[in-house]
Amino acid sequence: MIKSILLVLAAALGFVLLLAAFRPDTFRVERSLAIKAPPERIRAHLTDFRAWNAWSPWERKDPQLKRSFAGGAAGVGATYAWESEVVGHGRMEIAEATPSDVRIKIDFLKPFECHNVVDFTLRRQGDATVVRWAMHGPQPYFGKLVGLFMDMDRVVGRDFEQGLAALKTVAESREG
Repeated sequence: MIKSILLVLAAALGFVLLLAAFRPDTFRVERSLAIKAPPERIRAHLTDFRAWNAWSPWERKDPQLKRSFAGGAAGVGATYAWESEVVGHGRMEIAEATPSDVRIKIDFLKPFECHNVVDFTLRRQGDATVVRWAMHGPQPYFGKLVGLFMDMDRVVGRDFEQGLAALKTVAESREG
């Protein structure tokens, strides 16, 4: 009886491990929102990491978040590192910035190490600017395995939605 149970458990584990192996090697999470503000006003909030405190969803999750900034005040080369028991440890660097696109290299160091790219795209649409926030990168085997039990698009996507809503509030305000 115990042998049968162990055999079934081993087969189930093997199936889960095999299923994870066939998941995609990359991931992408993307959300967008129309903001009634010109692209240059929105871009200013994206290319200055010090301004992220006003809209980033992760800034609110840990009041004890430790931040450090380096490079220029804003734009290409500006960096932002954080340490937190709640949101982990990592570093971002603005790699590219044009009037309509901002690309950020993001390195998560804890709780799991991974290296991804964040793209913000700003497209004028009538009296608004559609802001698209996307993160993409490699999906190592461990990420594939976790993805079987946790929908990363839903988890991270929810944070993106909250961040875009906060960015909208900030950019549409008189001070924005």
